Amino acid sequence: MQPTRQTIPLASPDATADLAHRIGATLEAGDVILLEGAIGAGKTHFARALIQGILTFPEDVPSPTFTLVQVYDTTRGELWHADLYRLSSTFELEELGLSQAFCDAICLIEWPDRLGEDAPDTALWLSFSDGPDDQARLCTATWSDPRWTSRLKGFLND
Repeated sequence: MQPTRQTIPLASPDATADLAHRIGATLEAGDVILLEGAIGAGKTHFARALIQGILTFPEDVPSPTFTLVQVYDTTRGELWHADLYRLSSTFELEELGLSQAFCDAICLIEWPDRLGEDAPDTALWLSFSDGPDDQARLCTATWSDPRWTSRLKGFLND
């Protein structure tokens, strides 16, 4: 199946957070979102907003850059937020338990290039890049799994 791709202009950090909340409201166990982009492109801001939007109880949402994985209890089940930037080998993925989390939890993965061939085919890819001014970003959503088409229909073009 040919991937679907759509670019969403995000005028501000608030627009990025709004997109995160809207996508977060559609998530369920087994959903994987792969967040890519340069350092400072908005990946962690998006992830933090999504997580805070569906947390069972409010809590701080730190970047998992040094812990590699943070796990949260949310209104939609367990959520794993992983930052794979410091991974040096795909062998380390098994130690983290990500393959099982891909089946049982909602997963947000920063630096998904580190997954190599282990990136789930059913994932939603969100690629963040700089927009026309300092606060703006562009988010390109790419997916092949038809469930994302039905979930994202109606709000990506808003």
